[in-house]
Amino acid sequence: MDTRTNLLPSELPNDPIILREMVVSLSNDNKELERRYVQLEHIAAYLRGQLNILTAKRFGRSSEKSGRQTPEVDCMGMWQPSLFDEAETTAATSSDADEAEEEAPAQRTKPRKKKPGRKPLPSDLPRIDIVHDLTDAEKVCALDGSTLVEIGREYSEQLDIIPAKVQVIRNVQVKYGCPHCHQGVKTTPMPPRIIPKAMASASTLAHIVVAKYADGLPLYRQSGMLVRAGIDLPRSTLANWMIKAGQAVQPLVNLLRDHLLDYGVVQMDETTVQVLKEPDRLATSKSYMWVQKGGPPDKPIILFDYNASRAGVVPKELLLGFKGYLQTDGYTGYHSVASNPDIVHVGCMAHARRKFDESIKALGTGGWKKPGKAGEALALIGRLYAIEKDLREKQASPETRHARRQEHAKPILDELKTWANKTVPTVPPKTALGVALGYLLGHWPRLIRYLNDGRLEIDNNAVENAIRPFVIGRKGWLFSDSVRGVKSSANLYSLIETAKTNGLEPFAYLRYLFTQLPTAATVDDYENLLPWNVDKASLSTN
Repeated sequence: MDTRTNLLPSELPNDPIILREMVVSLSNDNKELERRYVQLEHIAAYLRGQLNILTAKRFGRSSEKSGRQTPEVDCMGMWQPSLFDEAETTAATSSDADEAEEEAPAQRTKPRKKKPGRKPLPSDLPRIDIVHDLTDAEKVCALDGSTLVEIGREYSEQLDIIPAKVQVIRNVQVKYGCPHCHQGVKTTPMPPRIIPKAMASASTLAHIVVAKYADGLPLYRQSGMLVRAGIDLPRSTLANWMIKAGQAVQPLVNLLRDHLLDYGVVQMDETTVQVLKEPDRLATSKSYMWVQKGGPPDKPIILFDYNASRAGVVPKELLLGFKGYLQTDGYTGYHSVASNPDIVHVGCMAHARRKFDESIKALGTGGWKKPGKAGEALALIGRLYAIEKDLREKQASPETRHARRQEHAKPILDELKTWANKTVPTVPPKTALGVALGYLLGHWPRLIRYLNDGRLEIDNNAVENAIRPFVIGRKGWLFSDSVRGVKSSANLYSLIETAKTNGLEPFAYLRYLFTQLPTAATVDDYENLLPWNVDKASLSTN
């Protein structure tokens, strides 16, 4: 404690100069203490906000939709915001609610409730009729003894699932020889296989690939399931098949990349993957799976690529020769490739929105009651998404999307920019709201570029959704053993996700592909095997 503050009047110096110096010194000390107090308050507020965000991520709902209905509290006492459509908040909070409704007519009415009752079973499934009939003795009228006649039938259906059928295809090669000279034996040649000399048929390979890469079932579990069927196939054998199958489809992946780069819009993102046996790296090191989504609307393409690095040189290599729009999140690794004059960098509004959502979570359990300035930002962004939802439901053409955005979305973005510029001086930059405002204004030129072309999306969510099957599968198989394995996995993920986004059933497509691929010899042969060139009818009969 500073003893100068406890001096008695008689103990004060008589010299006015010394006394003034003491007053000035005490005043400066108080100012320093006040400055330090404010600084600590800011640090405490920041830490409380980070704790609230982490608590919400750990115990709260994963949905980023805001809440204005009656709140819920979970078993941990954590605030659980209710869900609602952001466009409804816009109508309630906007100063011009009628205009907002004109911009989003799809929000005027409540969504129709689904009719109760079970959905009918698919009509293309085979039906086996089991007729439950009366006995001859029961087909007699109890009143007059007349014989009953059939007047109709009642039907009820049950779904019957038969476990996977396992069989052995025995290839018999007929041999011929001369009965006189006993020389020149001729044998019927075997048809080519995607993996020569392997005991797996095209159907078996397709089943294992889909089970792992589409359904997230690790190979060791599949090996155990085969053991229950009396088949001893170790995981190492299955893994070897996956590597060779992934290498065999490389020509198709190369063609898909050519088609993707030819189209003027690519979305890109990345996620981590662990590879145990990577040269000059620890087994615990993080590597990355890079994902690209693009192609024309009628020929969508999703490509996975492995790389040990997350540096900006990777997207440069993957986009070599590309000209057009590249849409990504705010990761700085994409900035170097975006410096190419042939590439226009587009931002992701969903990431900007996410920052404001986190700033509300940082307020704690009362954040959704009084979201404050962050709620204003979310309401404006919600109006932008209401426009996109309406365009999506109407399946608007790129030209219509461009015109509608210029007419309705641009004024909202101008309002959002004006609001952000007015708000940012009043918010400490290190708070959650300050970070959100900094992200919004720092990425603003990229965030509004989706207005320039109707082919562009408002956010990067499509490619993030394309990553999800990989992330879900990673929770099961955890890691890749080798670089060869992870590269083959990338190729197989690419084919499966591209087939799915083109409306093909993955197993049927891969079974057809693995059957036809060994006979492909020309570029046209490989082109005919791409998902959009395959006849769906041939898949069902294959």
